[in-house]
Amino acid sequence: MVILITGGAGFIGSNLIHYWLEKHPDDTLVNFDALTYAGNPANLAGVESNSNYHFFQGDLRKKEQLDEVFERYSVDAVIHLAAESHVDRSINDPSPFIETNINGTFHLLEVARKHWQDDLKSHRFVHVSTDEVYGSLGKDGIFTEETPFAPNSPYSSSKASSDHLVRAWHHTFGMDILVTHCSNNYGPFQFPEKLIPLMIRNCIHQDPLPVYGDGLQIRDWLYVEDHCEALDFVFHKGESGETYNIGGLNEWENLSMVRHLCEVMDSELRNSPEKSCLNLIRHIRDRPGHDRRYAIDASKICKQLGWKPRHQIREGLEKTLRWYLDHQDWVEQVTSGAYRDYYRKHYGTD
Repeated sequence: MVILITGGAGFIGSNLIHYWLEKHPDDTLVNFDALTYAGNPANLAGVESNSNYHFFQGDLRKKEQLDEVFERYSVDAVIHLAAESHVDRSINDPSPFIETNINGTFHLLEVARKHWQDDLKSHRFVHVSTDEVYGSLGKDGIFTEETPFAPNSPYSSSKASSDHLVRAWHHTFGMDILVTHCSNNYGPFQFPEKLIPLMIRNCIHQDPLPVYGDGLQIRDWLYVEDHCEALDFVFHKGESGETYNIGGLNEWENLSMVRHLCEVMDSELRNSPEKSCLNLIRHIRDRPGHDRRYAIDASKICKQLGWKPRHQIREGLEKTLRWYLDHQDWVEQVTSGAYRDYYRKHYGTD
């Protein structure tokens, strides 16, 4: 089977390619990625020599490039991860999120429909989305697959829009489509604009640790390898037209997460009390429209497909910390140049 993975040079996509080539060595994977700031070919250095792996640099906004990749590789199925994905960047400039996440998904659906028109039901299309489409929870409650959409940022609204598109292409045109909504991922290869890798990097450099507002926002944390396995289950076992929530069952306040990372990093770096990373925490002005709490009910995928997360939060964090400490060259490479300009703009410091 030839599977097109969009966004395969990004965080989740590159982890999925590593996972898939190991678990399904007979499949052929085609990585379609525009190589924007968060897409890094170095994430896939270990698989480039695999004869079942192919890379195609392309942009979802350019329909002719999608046509070319479908024709060249005779694509059988799609796992669609490519997206502009950082809330802060969507607040600064929403336009790339509209162009890529909405228009790009439309182009991908139309190209897939054209190339598969003789037998749409035998070609699977998995659309990977986020729990942020559901909006924000209070102290109680949990997101289920029936929770109404209530996106609060340009990013989440663009993802909600793309979710509606793929659902419509299933119901209107009969495409074999599934949608997943995941909670906050963490693990190797995550670009250090996101909370956990940003804190790890800044602890190493003794840079300030910026925390939005009071830091009491709650997120459900999902180790990326567990997410990859869940996508495998959905791809092979999921029922056409269905949506599956994927969560790590690990709710933590952001500030508690940062403090825990500080304590572990102090131990790893053998910091004195004066050099403790805890002293680096800085509360900054909160993000506009910042959602307060996310929590995923993953019982549907657990009961119907037999998946469950393998990593508790402390185990996953230990593996993540070790990876970043062992790959400082990767971190330095991705945080040069434009990253520093972005960091200064959002946090007011290097």
